[in-house]
Amino acid sequence: MSVEHILPERQLKELQKAMLDFMQSQGYTESFAAFARETDNEGFVVEANDRHHNLLAKKWTSVIRLQKKIMDLETKLSKLQEDIRTGAVATRRASRASEWLPRPPAKHRLAQHQLPITCVRFHPQYMVLATASEDMSVKIWDSESGDFERTLKGHTKSVQDMVFDQKGKILVTCSADLTLRVWDVADDYKCVRTLYGHDHCVSAVAFLGTDRLVSASRDKSVKIWELSTGYCIKTLSGHADWVRAVAVSDDARMICTASNDQSVRLWDPNTGECKSDMRGHENVVEVAKFAPVSAHPFLRRLVGLPPLPPKTNGSSTADNSQPSESASQFIISGSRDKTMRLWDATSSQLLHTFTGHDDWVRDFVFHPSGKQLISVSDDKTMRIWDLTTGRCAKTIEASEHFTTCIDYSSVNPQVATGSVDTEVCLWECR
Repeated sequence: MSVEHILPERQLKELQKAMLDFMQSQGYTESFAAFARETDNEGFVVEANDRHHNLLAKKWTSVIRLQKKIMDLETKLSKLQEDIRTGAVATRRASRASEWLPRPPAKHRLAQHQLPITCVRFHPQYMVLATASEDMSVKIWDSESGDFERTLKGHTKSVQDMVFDQKGKILVTCSADLTLRVWDVADDYKCVRTLYGHDHCVSAVAFLGTDRLVSASRDKSVKIWELSTGYCIKTLSGHADWVRAVAVSDDARMICTASNDQSVRLWDPNTGECKSDMRGHENVVEVAKFAPVSAHPFLRRLVGLPPLPPKTNGSSTADNSQPSESASQFIISGSRDKTMRLWDATSSQLLHTFTGHDDWVRDFVFHPSGKQLISVSDDKTMRIWDLTTGRCAKTIEASEHFTTCIDYSSVNPQVATGSVDTEVCLWECR
């Protein structure tokens, strides 16, 4: 009688090899030989550097950890349901959840990397954090517990940047080894493609829609890639020096870049045309990002622009003379001149300068509410800025060395920062 396997053929073979590895490591030689013969794996040889080595034990501990997490969540859910039933939940707390900000001390300190941290990225749907380092590796963590999950190896030089796709199925990394690597999250983060084409260190990467990537490099170029084929389909040229950062507007219609040539540029990815060249920084521009539409009302108030009229249903009532909301209207950049600057991307006009950091501004992230911006710097601090006033509202000592990167979780109110001291800090927002 035939039995239908629960697992697909490829996963079944993976499980068989993991079981064989376990039997061999435990000294079950007769069981090993019999099982290898019955599963047509008689040629399988156990090696310490094989991906199947100790895989069964790792999977088992992962299941135990997930079971514990499920039990903890069920307990919290039961308590919340009881609080709701008895009226113990304060509605004021729920209404202010969108305004929660990171508070010291750090909830977790993740210390597995051997060299400075270059990038931190939260998974868009799960409580997972990816961290990249100059030690050539990417590490995956449980962002709630701080537990280490796995290490991704393949790059041969410093990993400079990384990005998850919108659904979190793909992770793309870029490196000083001149390549970008595509990792399949669902298939145990297997590297499924390597992209070649840059002539120098690849500094930054971002998704441009679902099947396109854009990368920036020390070779002064910006390249657009087709993810499904791995082909470079367009190269944008114009910067006079190392392109440090690249970002994509929420509607994927525009790209902005930051460079050692002290400029920020706006690009049309379809034509490859540079639409705007923003100059005013007095040193290398480390980072540039489009302000999300949620931040636009606060930025308009900051610079004295009138609020846009509310959207109306039906084109017959719309006033075509009024300016329309644009996902690429505002860009904020951070520089080694210790400032961040707000730009009108279409006119290249400098609208505001944020001053307060005492050293290079390395990275920043917008708060989900749109009201604040959180930046990190070589002055070892994380600063929270009120976008309505343009002032620093709070300063947090983030690390014992230069703080290099930051990200905000879209799943859990949490912030991650990375530092030259090789540590990643997880900050609870409340």
